[in-house]
Amino acid sequence: MRAAALRLGWILFAAAVALAPATASAASPHVERADLDGDINNVMSSYIQTAVGRAETDHADALLIVIDTPGGISTSMDEIVTTLLNSSVPTIAYVYPSGARAASAGLFVAQAADLVAMAPGTNIGSAHPIDASGGDLTGDLGAKVLNDAVTRVRNLASIHDRNADWCEQAVRNSVNINAEQAVQLHVADLEANDVPSLLSQVDGRTVPRTKGSLTLRTANALVDDFPMPIWQVFLNALIDPTIAALLIIVAGYGIITEMSNPGLILPGVIGGIAAVLAIVSLANLPLNIAGALMMLLALVLFVADLKAPTHGFLSVGGVIALVLGMAFLVNTGPVGLGVNVFVALAFGAISFAFFVFFIRKIWAARRQPAFAAADAMVGALGEAREPVAPEGLVFVRGALWRATSAEPIAAGSPVRVTGQKGLQLTVTDAGNGDAKEKT
Repeated sequence: MRAAALRLGWILFAAAVALAPATASAASPHVERADLDGDINNVMSSYIQTAVGRAETDHADALLIVIDTPGGISTSMDEIVTTLLNSSVPTIAYVYPSGARAASAGLFVAQAADLVAMAPGTNIGSAHPIDASGGDLTGDLGAKVLNDAVTRVRNLASIHDRNADWCEQAVRNSVNINAEQAVQLHVADLEANDVPSLLSQVDGRTVPRTKGSLTLRTANALVDDFPMPIWQVFLNALIDPTIAALLIIVAGYGIITEMSNPGLILPGVIGGIAAVLAIVSLANLPLNIAGALMMLLALVLFVADLKAPTHGFLSVGGVIALVLGMAFLVNTGPVGLGVNVFVALAFGAISFAFFVFFIRKIWAARRQPAFAAADAMVGALGEAREPVAPEGLVFVRGALWRATSAEPIAAGSPVRVTGQKGLQLTVTDAGNGDAKEKT
């Protein structure tokens, strides 16, 4: 009995030792991390929404969103803002590392979080609405978009007890401040050097919510980092207005080159792949139909210049249409980015040079006589390069041909073409009276 009790005691002790690390681990706060790094677009929105959903499913104590963005598409920004506002898990926006920024749409995303932290050497602001080409919105439309953006950012700042007046100035006048100024003006809640110090500083803080306040438990938290999956990284690289425009141009180059020189294969394959990638890119961007049609018109004008004797005038029109099409291809909204204007101008010049050079080559080829035509070959003189009895090779007009003769012809003898069927000639011995064609 005593031995059994002793054995039971050892079993309980071993079980306690085995469960101790798990208990300690379970007691540690659990924070999940997502990185909003780069332009805000559909892929980034999907990634952040997935991160919020996973944090809620895992019952995380907080979701840390590390921000470094120049801005992006307004519709994607709205999706992220709505997701953060309705998250049941406390969210912390952290502008990090030094040199990072939360500009344009990034300001809205940061203000949607429960807490905003910034690392030294970072900045926030510059959220004035712009159009797809990077220019100011004017007139009634500009006023409408500006007022909507001002109201939205003021609401986001106010519900989190931050400086709504400064956020309004960031939208109206594109003002920008560093981390120290942001904390002083209460645009950000705190400044932290790194993630561990941030989590230590915010531990125990209470954040306001529409359905009641939440208290953060983040000290000594276990941080699970969930980076963007590789397939989303690839899509994210594609979903860029400039990349989309360049893919369309490459597709046009490849397809037009294949059409003009059937059988090259490689240009057609490259053009086809670029076309598919362009479709994927544009499917995730707010496409401006007018810009797309303008780029299509440019390709039509380039093709027409290959077929018609316009001496390059249609290519000039194609370049103008191409540059305008690239400028208006993507409507990224009030806080977005469009196709880089310098890239548009550069590729307009490259396209003009490419097609003018191409047209000249085609016209030079068209001016050459059609030596391979049957009527042009009849009567031509050449030389038998091997015995023709009744078949053999002859050299006529700079090329070797398979030939037949009714009478044997010795190698080296002059021959005259009497007929042609496909790639095979019919020849006779030209005899000594005919001058042999110079080779």
